[in-house]
Amino acid sequence: MLKKILSSSLLRSAGIYTISRIVNAAIPFLMMPVLTRYLTPTDYGITAMFTVLVGIVTPFVGLSLHGAVSVRYFDRNEIDLPRYIGNCFLILLVSTAVVSTVMWVFAGPISRLSAFPREWLWAVVLFAVTQFIGLIVLTMWQVENKPVFFGLFQNLQTLVNVGLTVLLVVGYGKNWQGRLEAQLMTLSIFALVAVLFLIKNRWLKFGYERASVDHALTFGLPLIPHALGALLIMQTDRVFLTNMVGVATAGIYSVAYQFGSIIDLGASSFNQAYAPWLYRQLSEINHEGKRRLVRMTYAYFFLIFFMAILISTVVPWFLSFYVGKNFVGAQAYIFWVCLGFSFSGMYYMVANYIFFAGKTRILAWVTFTSAIFNIGFNYLFIKLNGSVGAAQASTLTFFICFVLTWLLSAKVYPMPWNLFKRATC
Repeated sequence: MLKKILSSSLLRSAGIYTISRIVNAAIPFLMMPVLTRYLTPTDYGITAMFTVLVGIVTPFVGLSLHGAVSVRYFDRNEIDLPRYIGNCFLILLVSTAVVSTVMWVFAGPISRLSAFPREWLWAVVLFAVTQFIGLIVLTMWQVENKPVFFGLFQNLQTLVNVGLTVLLVVGYGKNWQGRLEAQLMTLSIFALVAVLFLIKNRWLKFGYERASVDHALTFGLPLIPHALGALLIMQTDRVFLTNMVGVATAGIYSVAYQFGSIIDLGASSFNQAYAPWLYRQLSEINHEGKRRLVRMTYAYFFLIFFMAILISTVVPWFLSFYVGKNFVGAQAYIFWVCLGFSFSGMYYMVANYIFFAGKTRILAWVTFTSAIFNIGFNYLFIKLNGSVGAAQASTLTFFICFVLTWLLSAKVYPMPWNLFKRATC
């Protein structure tokens, strides 16, 4: 089995995705010594809260419809896929109008809670919309097994983003405003490029179709609690730090989070190739094949945990000279952030079975429930342990979400997780 995997398209695709994501993530890391010297912790905190707001808004704007497109692609001989994608864009228009209205009505409370300037809230919606458009074309390249196009698009987008950031932040001294403007300009440019690609490849056809809208909404709406819950798990800590400690502390914490996200980078990159491969295996697998998959999963658990320990040991050693002196305090959070991301990476491996079984509604409530626990954990742990409590709360939440998802996956799609038991699934 291992030899077959090593020589298969899974490893080649995973390798390309991983290299692409590493390059995509490495450039911002290389920028960190510059940005932490030109931006204050408060500037970093404001950009971190912008990311939090984008994360909350995105599930309502895009409805995770790029996932619906990836599923519908395999039915393309039975449906009009370009028209389906066109109807996803129609849904995007309506959802954007609704979200924009809500943001306008509740602009004051949102701004106060997030410590994010009210006059910049429009940027949150624009970011979510342009990001969704880019995800559609990336999804098409993924399902057509074109990781090179996928990687080029992502990496060029990052290079443009970094170039504009340097120009606006370093060259023009625009602080956090320059960082946000660089992201918005980049995403807008590449959203336009994505639309041109969709048109050129005849992947986009407009024209209302009730069946397509119904299918897309049936897929996407139940995922709102899941997507929102996952993002709340990821980002609630910064909201509590901003309100209980200060936006500058949230900025320092965000630096630690970037280092911990190295683990998520590797896990999500692997999963981009692993999930389609796993689905093909499960469609024709026997019991012994399932046991091999379980052994492979346990090996993955060990590797990602080891990666977390390694990163949390190495990063504090060079943090003092890598980032600006105002951000050295980030080392206090590194261990807990890395440990939390290792559990998040384990979650991917067991959640795939729930997606394959089509039980996304169950998964949605697991992640949303975990997010609710995360709110209580953050308040309690920050009260008890100070700012490091935010990282501890997130780690505990990641662990709970992983375990609950694993238990549910075992129910909706039985696998021989107990390798000492020889009975069939």
